[in-house]
Amino acid sequence: MISLENELKNNAYPGRGIIIGKSPNGKYAVTAYFIMGRSENSRNRIFVEDGEGIRTQAFDASKLSDPSLIIYAPVRVLGNKTIVTNGDQTDTIYERMDKQQTFEQALRTRQFEPDAPNYTPRISGIMHIENGVYNYALSILKSSNGNPDSCNRFTFAYSNPIAGQGHFIHTYQGDGNPLPSFEGEPKLVEIPDDRNAFANMLWNSLNEENKVSLFVRYIEIETGKYESRIINKNQ
Repeated sequence: MISLENELKNNAYPGRGIIIGKSPNGKYAVTAYFIMGRSENSRNRIFVEDGEGIRTQAFDASKLSDPSLIIYAPVRVLGNKTIVTNGDQTDTIYERMDKQQTFEQALRTRQFEPDAPNYTPRISGIMHIENGVYNYALSILKSSNGNPDSCNRFTFAYSNPIAGQGHFIHTYQGDGNPLPSFEGEPKLVEIPDDRNAFANMLWNSLNEENKVSLFVRYIEIETGKYESRIINKNQ
């Protein structure tokens, strides 16, 4: 297990990140999603509530130059499933799972982002809570070591996750040009009981210049009720 706080403080540009796990008291399914940006277009965003989920929105609409890869719904809820992703594949997963396809089947129709030369990975998470039972999965779709002719697809599934533990996946190993894609398994990290403490730690650990927005949700495993928090740099 690594320190999530140290991991974020020592990486100026992990890009976008998804964390999913379970609180130490075993009561909550926990997720967090953050976005960062280097360009004015990427930094000109906020998270806003949208039904049971959230969407990105331009903070200053007059400065929005290209909405294609930055305006999307990162979080949507389909019955007892919560979908968290870094792009419009949220909608693909929602629509196809609504037609009884699996998480993996939905993502087979998608690949990494068409933003050469970075070919940013698409990272996705699914949380499933039913009758007091909780499990989750994480996915990454990435180019083959920067070669866009091949898409590598990885899914990591966690059944009956351990209380107090979670997994963290993000788009980039760190800053660079081109940006190097995430490698390896999702990182094992600690999840706390306190939603606000978790949100504050994440926000304060993200690079001050590059961080844009953060979303944290704690879902009661027994009831499905949830509480969320959104933090936006742009106010």
